[in-house]
Amino acid sequence: TFEADRNIRSILICAQGKHFCTGADLTEVKRKLYDAQMLDHFLALGMDAFRKLEQSRLPVIVAVQGLCLAGGLELMLSCDVCFAAESAQFGDQHAQFGLIPGWGGSQRLTRLIGLRRALDLMFSARWLKADEAREAGLVNYIVPEEKLRQAALDYCLKIASRSRPGIAEMKRLAREGTDMGIDQQMRLERDAALRALPNEDVAEGLNAFEGRRAPAFKA
Repeated sequence: TFEADRNIRSILICAQGKHFCTGADLTEVKRKLYDAQMLDHFLALGMDAFRKLEQSRLPVIVAVQGLCLAGGLELMLSCDVCFAAESAQFGDQHAQFGLIPGWGGSQRLTRLIGLRRALDLMFSARWLKADEAREAGLVNYIVPEEKLRQAALDYCLKIASRSRPGIAEMKRLAREGTDMGIDQQMRLERDAALRALPNEDVAEGLNAFEGRRAPAFKA
């Protein structure tokens, strides 16, 4: 719909409230674990939506405040330019609950910040503060929280003064040059998630989440 409207020159993704996004509802994930069709549909929804952001002819800008974790991080990674409030923190929480990324995180994070940094974030589930995230290459701009949305909107307005076809072509060239083979990588992760999520450790991680306790993994 946005692409069909020539008056729309960019997309700005932002959130209301204290935090940007802390990921999928793990209680909902738990209900889908042992139904392969439901789980595959759940994984496909996220992957397809985030892939559309990458493939859109429009620049996609994201403004992040508070926590940006797991599925929220995967959403942010699918955008083109990231603004972060000084309060923002970024991390991949999957390992904390015995999970693995299922919406493209393992592939996009590695492409954006490099293999060793990506593996460290995925293994440790630690959070990066805004300045660390910018140093790692996750964030473009850091602004005070009260100026976050306006700063991102001003950037979008600046883009609006540029050639729409020119901007679209620059994005296509950059994305296609970097993303050779990404659809196969997304299928790789999706297949892995379908195999890896329905197991005892994941069930324990989600039970621990619901019980507000540390998980006791068997594997």
